Amino acid sequence: MGEELREVGKVSHFFGRINVAVVELTDNISVGDQIFIKGPTTDIAQTVKSMEIEHARIQKAEAGQSIGMKVEGHAKTNDTVYRTE
Repeated sequence: MGEELREVGKVSHFFGRINVAVVELTDNISVGDQIFIKGPTTDIAQTVKSMEIEHARIQKAEAGQSIGMKVEGHAKTNDTVYRTE
């Protein structure tokens, strides 16, 4: 059986010089989760290594929060973020 993907948010901004995406969450996410960032020209698979809210490192975030996350590639505004179930 394959893993299911669950949408957890959308990229609202991307800082290309430091490869950090700002993600508006619609579901919970934690450090260590396997995520996928997908869009018309984006296809990134990675493990969440660190997240921040207002420059404070966090281990988990909940729906409704806006987080900063280091991305292993180039994401774009409105790309969708998924987590494996």
